Amino acid sequence: MSISDVDILIIGAGPSGCVAAGYLQKQGAKIKVVEKTKFPRLVVGESLIPRVMDHFDEAGLFDDLNMQNFQPKPGARFIKGDIISIFDFSRKFGDGWDWTWQIPRADFDQVMANSLIKKGVDIAFETTVTDITFQGTDSITTLVDKKGNSSQIKAKFVIDSSGYGRVLPRLLHLDKPSQLNPHSAIFSHVNDINRPEGTEGTQISFDVLDTEVWLWVIPFSNGNTSLGIVANTDFIDKLSTDGDTTAALRKAIQLSDFYVQRFANTSFLFDPVHLKNYSAAVTKMYGEGFALTGNSSEFLDPVFSSGVCFATESGILAAKLAWKQINGENVNWEQDFAAYMQSGIDVFTTYVKEWYTGNLQTLFFHRPENQDVKEKICAVLAGYVWNEENPFVKKHDRVIRSMAYLLKNNPAAFKEVIGE
Repeated sequence: MSISDVDILIIGAGPSGCVAAGYLQKQGAKIKVVEKTKFPRLVVGESLIPRVMDHFDEAGLFDDLNMQNFQPKPGARFIKGDIISIFDFSRKFGDGWDWTWQIPRADFDQVMANSLIKKGVDIAFETTVTDITFQGTDSITTLVDKKGNSSQIKAKFVIDSSGYGRVLPRLLHLDKPSQLNPHSAIFSHVNDINRPEGTEGTQISFDVLDTEVWLWVIPFSNGNTSLGIVANTDFIDKLSTDGDTTAALRKAIQLSDFYVQRFANTSFLFDPVHLKNYSAAVTKMYGEGFALTGNSSEFLDPVFSSGVCFATESGILAAKLAWKQINGENVNWEQDFAAYMQSGIDVFTTYVKEWYTGNLQTLFFHRPENQDVKEKICAVLAGYVWNEENPFVKKHDRVIRSMAYLLKNNPAAFKEVIGE
């Protein structure tokens, strides 16, 4: 069996693997990327948040992505009955990008992969990792390509960016139950023939049908739109009788007073995909000679589009630390990687939990709005969850719950707390 040597092996060519590869290629590292699927491929994660733009820029991918004219995303809209709450990323607490993209992931990931290949990065598609052994920090990984040929890679470090494939968590038995309640989703794309002109036609929206039930609408610049229903798993199971995802998604559209006319008679471009109990977690994010990034470590929930952000944040951070380690620098993986990533995950976990309790929805849809509170929440929604100058980051574990309680039970005290 043939064996080759690299500095760093990257498993997965999604956003996490691509930003890691882009950064390492700029440093002159010898890398190899292996990807189980053939591109382009269908995958979720079509709504980005501004923090990811820092990572694409640092990895040298921004220019090629920007040339594609993906739909700009300057904010997000949340709808509940006749109340609409719009978060404008240019009106957020602190610094950071004030826009990002809404993207068909098949096209987006293909552009990133092509950009890396053009720069000389070795990407092996339709190649599966079947085994891995560690000898200190060095590893031997066994690969099988689409023709059934086996080969081995010796690497000084492995970055697992395999997403839902969760390669190392499976091989090394690192999976653990998520701390979030089970939720599921059904989604597809439509040719948006009834798309309105102007901002309304391009606005990404989350239509809240019930406290734990919401519809996503993500328009793309190619004229198509992503539609998805998210709810607790029991609700989704009842919606998709006999596993009929097409009927289930049509029923979901009928539940939306806001969108039923726009989408009631459109045809799905592919059979709606059912993602069941998608939240995931691991016992550890790193080990001797490896790090887990993106969905291979943690995936929370699509409600605030945090998935790609954590993927790229962890991907580029793992690449930086691995490169330092390979070059003889001491790296504290617990502090500089695991604890750092967990702090951001904890913030978004709180927001997801408080969304589904209804407390965050109370803040979103209360009228009149408080602009100061909204700007601090907007910074979190933009992905800047490591900025502890923001009290809605630093005190995330109690501020939403406390403010929601005051709003419901003592509005006068709420005004006093926020300085009105």
